[in-house]
Amino acid sequence: MRETQVGVAVIGCGVIGQKRAKALGSARLVACADVSLDRCKALAGTVPGASAYSDWRRVLDHPGVDLVIVATTNDALAEVAQGAALAGKNVLVEKPSARNVRELDLIADAAQKSGVLVHVGFNHRYHPAMRKARELYETGLLGEMMFVRGRYGHGGRIGYDQEWRANPKISGGGELIDQGVHLIDLAGWFLGDFLEITGFAHTYFWQMPVEDNGFMLLKTAKQQVAFLHVSCTDWKNLFSLEIYGRNAKLHVEGLGGSYGIERLTYYKMLPEMGPPETTIWEFPCGDDSWAIEFAEFLDDIRLKRKPSAGLDDARATLAVIEKIYKDSGYDYHT
Repeated sequence: MRETQVGVAVIGCGVIGQKRAKALGSARLVACADVSLDRCKALAGTVPGASAYSDWRRVLDHPGVDLVIVATTNDALAEVAQGAALAGKNVLVEKPSARNVRELDLIADAAQKSGVLVHVGFNHRYHPAMRKARELYETGLLGEMMFVRGRYGHGGRIGYDQEWRANPKISGGGELIDQGVHLIDLAGWFLGDFLEITGFAHTYFWQMPVEDNGFMLLKTAKQQVAFLHVSCTDWKNLFSLEIYGRNAKLHVEGLGGSYGIERLTYYKMLPEMGPPETTIWEFPCGDDSWAIEFAEFLDDIRLKRKPSAGLDDARATLAVIEKIYKDSGYDYHT
């Protein structure tokens, strides 16, 4: 017997919503919503029969919607995801999933009441170089983990300080809650839970009420450390994540496009030490991370399996960010 095709609604039809809509695989877009009806109609028009709404609540009553993708600005993520979960829909909510832990807990409560699954869009886990890094990590080749060093930054653009990300009521913060969530999530993916959180957020260049740089020193119970820096004063887009074990090191760099070609380098320590044995993988093809991520979530739903990138991961990440904001004197809570 043929399985029923999963019907998907996309709420928030900007760049990320459009990427998600193009990567549905075996599922089908049946409805979408956006504050800009023209933008919403443009996305709905790519799929025959898909409906467009300016009010996201109407999507939840649309027949055939089984799964909701929430790709709004940060201020609406929690409200929409909570509403979709209470309506009995499985939810993929984009990072950071909420502006703070309090908002995130509302989503978790709604999901528990309705018995639905929620996947958080920590999309960087699904980039090909990162998937290969995880594969090597899981073989045990690195040995006991020691530390992770990560840098993530973009060069900014004219008017950056006037965009919605620079408005704390909408964004919930600056660079830490923007690019920082990815680095924190990836570091925890390899090291585990962080019990000691030290950091500093500051605005150095942009004339805006949110930070443009964030520095983190995070420690696990085993004293494994993540040393992370996120910045929107990098002047050249950058992604670099180094994962250190006692026996070997992995280095993931680039995200494609303006961040440069995705590359994974494996440095294997030799018995005599000295220069390591080095293997390099490059991934010049198109970005398939969106499709891989969504396909995994469809499998989670089919198997009734807890998503590997879920609300617990998002909560741990937001707790790190809130602690650093508090220690740095930033009060973004609404």
